Amino acid sequence: MDYRLGVLGGMGPQATNTFYQFIIDRTDAQSDQEHVNALILSDSEMPDRTSAILSGGKAQEAVYRRLLADARLLEGAGCTCIAVPCNTSHFFLDQVQEEINIPILHMIRETVQALTSRGWKRPGILATDGTIQSGLYQKECSAAGIEAIIPSPEAQDLVMSLIYDDVKAGRDGDPQKFAGIHEDLLAQGCDCAVLACTELSVFAGQHHLPPFYIDAMAVLAERAVEACHKPLRHIFIK
Repeated sequence: MDYRLGVLGGMGPQATNTFYQFIIDRTDAQSDQEHVNALILSDSEMPDRTSAILSGGKAQEAVYRRLLADARLLEGAGCTCIAVPCNTSHFFLDQVQEEINIPILHMIRETVQALTSRGWKRPGILATDGTIQSGLYQKECSAAGIEAIIPSPEAQDLVMSLIYDDVKAGRDGDPQKFAGIHEDLLAQGCDCAVLACTELSVFAGQHHLPPFYIDAMAVLAERAVEACHKPLRHIFIK
């Protein structure tokens, strides 16, 4: 069987670019032909997912319909599975999955499985307001018997500023903002933390972070390589 990964991206474009680099880095390939066969759809006009989740109604419906149309486009192009390198969009993906016939790799569930496999019990969740308020990680962590910790309101403001004011705006992320976030997580007794926004994955590529952090997008990249039946090059997931 010919396996083809569909990447439903553009949320944001730099995060999609970083995700594809993760795929390349984690494929144990010795030639072009041994890499993952992929089709990347960067839908940069996708409405903001956090705004849609918080607004509800027609705004949510618009995002869902666009995600579904993109997923169907990838399916029709012969993709055998889909990866969506955007945590917040996972609010909509179970509903999208019901309407297509190829699997969507679920970044949040895969990340929670990675947490439990390492024995971590109290992860901090660094994510957009939409991801936090929708309870996506809290629900999956609770089902796995671990407790998801969200930043304090002040630290969450720093998370959002790092995502929107820095990375999405094309700027290098501010390490001082991240330092304030890190202090908040330690004060709350977290034993690890999840980079649960793909813009934070971009930030992690620019700044050295300790193994306290696990990158959800890196987890998704590994699962995508495996789903395409390519040999995995093991890299310690941040």
